[in-house]
Amino acid sequence: MPNHPLDDVATIAAADIAAAWERELPGAPTASIGVITPLWRVAKLLADERRRTLVRLGVDAATLDLLSTLRRAGEPWTLTTRELATECLVTAGAISQRVARAERAGLVTRAASDAWPRAVAVTLTRAGHTTIERVVRQLLLHEEGLLTALHHDERARLARSLETLLGSLQAR
Repeated sequence: MPNHPLDDVATIAAADIAAAWERELPGAPTASIGVITPLWRVAKLLADERRRTLVRLGVDAATLDLLSTLRRAGEPWTLTTRELATECLVTAGAISQRVARAERAGLVTRAASDAWPRAVAVTLTRAGHTTIERVVRQLLLHEEGLLTALHHDERARLARSLETLLGSLQAR
């Protein structure tokens, strides 16, 4: 029995998939399969791994995103809901829900912002600060272990290549 939903399909090499499509659909461009299929599989495995790790650490991905964004903003660890929505790449409604949950948990506070009328400032509480630092330290340590198969130079090359690809896709 597979340990992971992708274990049984992950053994099928991308080159084999490309060869099958070349045989079954001659003339179709298949070169992308050698890049996109492994990327998709890696992304799926990493997403599942992160989800399991966050459950173990007692935080959900949306809260991690919110608290991380506030913590990375620097002291006084305050951003407006509009800034948070922009940084987190979500809608104003999604940020409102995230902030409300985090506020009920005592991780953030909300107050009127000095930035402009009707703006809401969200600030990390001491508990939020402690939580995000604990979670990020443990998460990064765990994820560092996931990359041990890659030498430092390989990681650097892969990071540059992925940034190039990401920039190209975002420009579309």
